[in-house]
Amino acid sequence: ELGSKGITFNCICPGPIHTGITAPIPDAAKAKFARRRVPLRRYAEPEEVAHATLSLVLPASSYINGVTLPVDGGMTIQNT
Repeated sequence: ELGSKGITFNCICPGPIHTGITAPIPDAAKAKFARRRVPLRRYAEPEEVAHATLSLVLPASSYINGVTLPVDGGMTIQNT
């Protein structure tokens, strides 16, 4: 309904990220979780999610619409 006005709808689904919310979690617990659940075996940096978000708002991505983009180090692929 809003596509004709150039408005697109996309969704970023982040995995574990080093942020203020995750800062209180002990590093050992984060490392254990990442080893067990994240194929890349680490938490993301906020900039990694920001770059994925930026790619969706660039003019070059104006034809991308209705996408769910996991930025989760591969966690989603394990659930399929």
